Amino acid sequence: MPGLTLDADAVALILLALHIVLGSIAAVMVSANRRPSSAIAWVLAIIFIPYLGMVAFLLVGRGKLPKARREKQRAVNELMLGRTPGLSAVSHSDEWPAWLRSAVELNRRLGALPMVGGNRAELLEDYDGSFHRMIEDIDAAEEFVHVEFYIFALDPTTTPFFEAMARACERGVAVRVLFDHLAAVGDPQYRNMLQAFDGMGAEWHAMLPLRPFKGQWQRPDLRNHRKLVVVDGRVGYTGSQNLIDASYNKKRNIRRGLQWHELMVRLEGPVVRELNAVFVTDWYSESEALLPLDTSPVVLGSAPELIDAQVLPSGPSFDNDNNLKLYTTLIYKAEHRVSITSPYFVPDEAIQLAIITAASRGLSVELFVSEVGDQAMVYHAQRSYYEVLLRAGVRIYLYRAPQVLHAKHFTIDDDVAVIGSSNMDVRSFSLNMEVSVLVHGRSIVDRMREVEDRYRAASKELLLEDWLRRPVGHVALDNLARLTSSLQ
Repeated sequence: MPGLTLDADAVALILLALHIVLGSIAAVMVSANRRPSSAIAWVLAIIFIPYLGMVAFLLVGRGKLPKARREKQRAVNELMLGRTPGLSAVSHSDEWPAWLRSAVELNRRLGALPMVGGNRAELLEDYDGSFHRMIEDIDAAEEFVHVEFYIFALDPTTTPFFEAMARACERGVAVRVLFDHLAAVGDPQYRNMLQAFDGMGAEWHAMLPLRPFKGQWQRPDLRNHRKLVVVDGRVGYTGSQNLIDASYNKKRNIRRGLQWHELMVRLEGPVVRELNAVFVTDWYSESEALLPLDTSPVVLGSAPELIDAQVLPSGPSFDNDNNLKLYTTLIYKAEHRVSITSPYFVPDEAIQLAIITAASRGLSVELFVSEVGDQAMVYHAQRSYYEVLLRAGVRIYLYRAPQVLHAKHFTIDDDVAVIGSSNMDVRSFSLNMEVSVLVHGRSIVDRMREVEDRYRAASKELLLEDWLRRPVGHVALDNLARLTSSLQ
């Protein structure tokens, strides 16, 4: 009506009503197929900071990749499940602990890859030494070299790796490269790296590219965090190490003298083609080209050092949190000992409960984390979990600075272990594409125990009485940072 005016009280009531409607709509939208803790965190963010909260949710609130990409994953899964009937029987299953069979079946259903026997595994702790081993194998390549890293950088440390790929191209070897787009695009040498790929004749693709003007867009923090190298389907590598200098080329790290400590595993045997199947899937997702899958017969060896191994890919291209289900299952199945190494430890409720339950069952449970952190929010969030773990009897070891313990693995009892790219945090469980390798074999676990012994010797044990005396300001920061970990 002409001349109609609203007083301040009416405006306030209208705004309040809109706020209530917005909160109600958000509660319905946000809670669909989401963990209650995550849903509550998002609803609170939208209620208390409604416009910023809603914008943030629209940007990063959806935890799955676009439908077309998930359909590609399902299509390749079907191919992998049907390529070699009976392949899962090619293992030393008669030597497994009774509980392992169900975990292996769980992994096969989640990731479509079987447990296979007849494999050799070599653990690589030395940062530069790991690159040297990869270079040696690339120099022996005859058919193909598949390289996939979350962070892929051209710097003085990685230049010999680039030179090895160039030599392979010169010999007529097919070199294919995948790297995470967001992790690489900000590097000062990014353009030079692409020119190096083109100059040597390597095929390359950026994973999960963020190019909205080209129709390439998804939630920006859904990243491909995998690290793997496969040569001729004969030798494979995976683990925690990115293709970059141990300082990560950050001025702040160099100023503080920080150096990343990693663990990679070099694999030989049938499991290598399972690792290559992960690369084939990612290549298909980025390039539309489906590379052939190895369907040749597998011959099972009998040497005592041979191990069974199963590759498990996970991430937002799957319908389930594959690695979360595996890790939780294994910790609950443990009978004697659980040893966990994770640089970023912000556990899902299920993992947290499994670890506390294991300690309460009287198992020997230990956690290796870094004394220092390179990501402030994650560093403070993970510290908020220490008290409840210590009270449950978990022993926590802080790997001393200036080394940053970036390795990602854990061992169960005496003959089962997992090594790969996945942290024990909500990001690796739900948002990042990861790859893990489940192994069974006393020989490999004994060697991983030696690695853990070296961590322990280079660490300071965190005691509950000392932890409870930390400054009040640190407690506040830790608890506030923990709240943000649920916004996923």
